[in-house]
Amino acid sequence: QVQLVESGGGSVQAGGSLRLSCTVLGQIYSSDCIAWFRQTPGKQRERIVGIYGDGKTVSWLDSVKGRFSVSRDHLKNTAALEMRSLKPEDTGMYYCAAGGLCLTDPNYYKIWGQGTQVTVSS
Repeated sequence: QVQLVESGGGSVQAGGSLRLSCTVLGQIYSSDCIAWFRQTPGKQRERIVGIYGDGKTVSWLDSVKGRFSVSRDHLKNTAALEMRSLKPEDTGMYYCAAGGLCLTDPNYYKIWGQGTQVTVSS
């Protein structure tokens, strides 16, 4: 059974940076998509970005474009979300999910991590 484990969340001041990591325990196809989602207060879970095994990224969330970047490391079986110039509105629970396609709808994904909290203070 495949499990995803996120790490790297925490509390930072506005303008700061954090690096989230998603470790895949078990086997997924190397071509599978790993998507990053977040759930901010008062909002539904939204996809930040998806990344396929070949490094192709899909549909960045407009509000994070230019501030966040994503990568995958097949040797370590991990994916990372680098977040810079963080804003208070980035505060929320961040999740990674795995699936065959990088779809926007969170209901598509059957494999989820437990989430990691990101808090950005002004």
